[in-house]
Amino acid sequence: MLRRLFDALYAPLATLIVVPVTVLVCLIVIAGPTLPIRRELGRAGVRLMLASIGVPLRVRGREHLPQGPCIVVANHASYLDGLVLTAALPRTFSFVVQDGAANWPLIGLTLRRMGVIFVNRASALQSARLTRQLIRRLHDGEPLAIFAEGTFRAEPGLLPFKNGAFLIAARTHTPVVPAGIRGTRRLYGGDRRLPRWSAVEIVFRPPLRATGSDREAALRLRDLTRQHVLALCGEPDRHLAPSAADADL
Repeated sequence: MLRRLFDALYAPLATLIVVPVTVLVCLIVIAGPTLPIRRELGRAGVRLMLASIGVPLRVRGREHLPQGPCIVVANHASYLDGLVLTAALPRTFSFVVQDGAANWPLIGLTLRRMGVIFVNRASALQSARLTRQLIRRLHDGEPLAIFAEGTFRAEPGLLPFKNGAFLIAARTHTPVVPAGIRGTRRLYGGDRRLPRWSAVEIVFRPPLRATGSDREAALRLRDLTRQHVLALCGEPDRHLAPSAADADL
């Protein structure tokens, strides 16, 4: 009963606080003169947003992030996942997200100014172009962060992983770092309009590598990465791995 009472009081109060803070952070990021500065402002801004509503962000295992290019693959449980992962990763990381976010008022412009890479899964042509772009970025030494489920649902559980990130990793001999995000689903997940208090934790595990550059090696890497993420996220396994024909990012 006490927890329900706390949630009932916390939700509107946290909303009244975090909305203006979020708008302020977005405007500051948009005004940043260079991409590195905008990303640093974004990282600090996310921590400010969480602190303003009393949410601690704990990050463990950052020492597992390799120097140079890599692909961080994390579970996806909430709209907040990209934000908290931004705060946890160095500013050199570029994020790959669904293109629908590019049209969100103010948020979309902020994401574009932070160098987010948008993917349109409905277009095979654009997906192919994006794949070539990501390969070039990795060859240039740029690390990436991807939510391999591609989306999230209201009910808890890790969805199947898309194949694209792992095909790219195998082809470019890029290490994949499994990451688990906890707490964001309770904080602002499902179909709720108001937040509930929850600590947020992100854990990185040592990088994994494909045993070859062919498709089978990529799919083995996908399955192994998913096992690690499943163990880290603390949610049930909602589905078996996708078929070999599913190569979407």
